[in-house]
Amino acid sequence: MNMQKPFFHKPLLVSGLVMSITLSACATAPTAVEDKNDPWSGWNRGTQSFNDGLDKAIVKPLAQGYEWITPEFVDEGVTNFFSNINDIGVTINDLLQFKLMQSGMDVSRFLINSTAGVGGFIDVANMVNLPKHKEDFGQTLGFWGVPSGNYLVLPIFGPSSPRDAVGLVGDALMNPLTYVSIFGGAAASAATAGSKVLDVTDKRANLMSTEKIIDEGSVDRYDFIKNSYEQNRAFLVNDGNSKGDPDDPDLLDDGADEPGKPSSKATDNLPSTSGGDTKGAEGSSPSDPDKKSVHFLELSAPQ
Repeated sequence: MNMQKPFFHKPLLVSGLVMSITLSACATAPTAVEDKNDPWSGWNRGTQSFNDGLDKAIVKPLAQGYEWITPEFVDEGVTNFFSNINDIGVTINDLLQFKLMQSGMDVSRFLINSTAGVGGFIDVANMVNLPKHKEDFGQTLGFWGVPSGNYLVLPIFGPSSPRDAVGLVGDALMNPLTYVSIFGGAAASAATAGSKVLDVTDKRANLMSTEKIIDEGSVDRYDFIKNSYEQNRAFLVNDGNSKGDPDDPDLLDDGADEPGKPSSKATDNLPSTSGGDTKGAEGSSPSDPDKKSVHFLELSAPQ
């Protein structure tokens, strides 16, 4: 997660620059251990170490202070506000994936929460059985057959892949705050930067319990995050189905279609959380909106 103000003034330009540097470095950086399933492990571990250091020095202390001084109802309202803005991109990605019924639900969520929910601070839509869905441009690219590529840790943004790195640009284009920052003048840019800092801080505060699970339940922190991220993305891209492109590294169910081998889902071995739509773990399938929240740790350390 990035707390440095310059990164938020021109998000599209900076995102493109970061990804260009990252992808170039991945092509040349030597790996400590050759692994055909993780050929960029040398770069990834170094970048994760950098992100962890940034998180420890700046982002986590800020999130802890925010969590300490912010009343629970305010914290929940801030989370709902940014989730409501995110529903714009979710609806667009629904349409790009031909999920027409789900797009109707998500645009209804946005309209209800923006009006009856006082600008999105109250999740009224959830009270009337319109659950939060998670769709992003990386998932849309996967829907259209774009392979994930190798696991990739981005500076600032954290766990990703070449496909999801491109998806970050698409998500920025679907976020109205991007255009406010670019075209709104100095005051609007400053306000947008402040809102982004608040969003990042709120998300980091919501990941405190997830971080504790990672630190206490993993032998190798890097492998734990990598496996959890890949399984989560595979589940989201395929809407909970284990079938898909056999060449996609996201799909971990290598023996599902082989005779004599039992089928396993991409969600096996992934830690579960208790409860429904919890902070730090958003996501749902059209058939059962709460399943992704129950079974997935959505890791985004540190963005």
